[in-house]
Amino acid sequence: MANPGAKERNSTGGLYSHYVLIVLMIVYIFNFIDRNILSILAEDIKADLGITDAQMGFLYGTVFAVFYAVFGIPLARFADVWTRRSLISIGLGFWSLMTAASGLARSFTMLAACRIGVGIGEASASPSAYSMLADYYPPHMRATVIAIYAAGVYIGAGIGIFLGGYILDWWATTYPVDPPFGLKGWQAAFMAVGIPGILMALWVRTLKEPVRGITEGIVAEKHPAPFKLLGEELLSVIPPFNIKPLLGHPRELRFNFVAAAGIALTAYLLILLTGSIAQWIATGIGAYVTVSWIQSLKVKDPATYGMMFKSKAFIYTMLAFPTTSFVGYGAGFWVPPYLLRVYEVSPAEIGLYIGLGSATGGFLGITLGGILADYLKSKVAWGRLVLGYVSIIGTIPLLFALLYSQSLVAAFLLNFFVTIPAACGGGVPPSTASDLVMPRMRAVAGAFYILLNTFIGLALGPYVMGELSDFFLSTGLSDSEALRMAILVSMLTFIPALIFLFLAQRHLAQDESSRIERAKALGEKFDLQEAQTAD
Repeated sequence: MANPGAKERNSTGGLYSHYVLIVLMIVYIFNFIDRNILSILAEDIKADLGITDAQMGFLYGTVFAVFYAVFGIPLARFADVWTRRSLISIGLGFWSLMTAASGLARSFTMLAACRIGVGIGEASASPSAYSMLADYYPPHMRATVIAIYAAGVYIGAGIGIFLGGYILDWWATTYPVDPPFGLKGWQAAFMAVGIPGILMALWVRTLKEPVRGITEGIVAEKHPAPFKLLGEELLSVIPPFNIKPLLGHPRELRFNFVAAAGIALTAYLLILLTGSIAQWIATGIGAYVTVSWIQSLKVKDPATYGMMFKSKAFIYTMLAFPTTSFVGYGAGFWVPPYLLRVYEVSPAEIGLYIGLGSATGGFLGITLGGILADYLKSKVAWGRLVLGYVSIIGTIPLLFALLYSQSLVAAFLLNFFVTIPAACGGGVPPSTASDLVMPRMRAVAGAFYILLNTFIGLALGPYVMGELSDFFLSTGLSDSEALRMAILVSMLTFIPALIFLFLAQRHLAQDESSRIERAKALGEKFDLQEAQTAD
């Protein structure tokens, strides 16, 4: 048991917890402003840099996503042993700087390099935030709390689209010729949204760091050398250094070489099929690093590996929701360009109504979904997963109607309504991951979800839709018809998502109820104390 004064010092909950939640949600808003502004700027960037839909999908999705996902793992491991508020602060400052630097890009390559920096910086935020919030709020509130935090996705994405469209129009009107320093409107937009995040980073640094595991009374020992761990984890995702942990483990080493060969062959075949060299090299490297990291985790931390990858509920949940996000990320990026192609309106008008609709609908969907998820879980162990079914079944007809709407007003309204079910399951996978692992493993479990969500949803969704759009364009369809068909075909990914949800539902109750026993069987050491939360 903790000493008599520990409860007062370490208790969580109450007003300060809500303050932390609001600050972290604002961080997430900045995250998605910087990420999603690219959507409304896409048509101007394409015209200025002379690139295709597939290349825009690569810029928005793949080049960002691979580095975001790959670096998310070592940074999540670091978050599990170091001061999380400091890590978020440093990451926010860095990605904001790289967003502002995007405004200096004069080529596709330079813009891609800046997007890499944004991806690495943003990788620090959500795993650390998931872990902090789990220590500020009790388990029965996790889906609600994480859903409120994740509402920053839709608020930030909406603000990014709105600001981007407004700045484009304002810049073109104010500087029709000879703009300052020769900057285009899209370059000015990147600078305008990047610089405030640097100041926000100083605010985040003032947050109090909660005691890890205190809300469940499971307090892990303090790590003796967190920066050494960070160095080791960073090397584990950088070939060929990633092989080092596997030396002395012949079976794992052989599997690694076989996996590398299989991934390389698959990437080569996809390059031949699509002609997109950068896309599939980047995706292949990300896939190989992910496999290597999982093997490294198995060797260095078998307890964490076992809690995650020997849980069928964890695996299927982590596959179900990212597969759903393939459509969410893809359509979220391509709907504004689609409407710009169909209707003769300004980016500012599209940005205003699509941005506000996405922000409002997303906030309502994810927060109400989180509350409903926690309520359903109080009734049945797998209750939170119901929100996955609601998301899929609700999105299909509304997105279909949006793409075939006959007026811009109808499209704006349908965009608002489709965002509600699309967003409602956002709090489910991180909260479910937290419930299936031990407190010291939460950031890594959350990062693995983010990794899959990023690869399947962000790296592939916008790119595949762009590639399909280019293909349909080559068959004689107009640019708007080609893009609409690409989005519709991509909704077929909802089929495997439904299968994964059903399989997760079958195993969740058993895996969650046996968490402590599974951890003990894996040799995990921890102290059971009284959970301490404020009313």
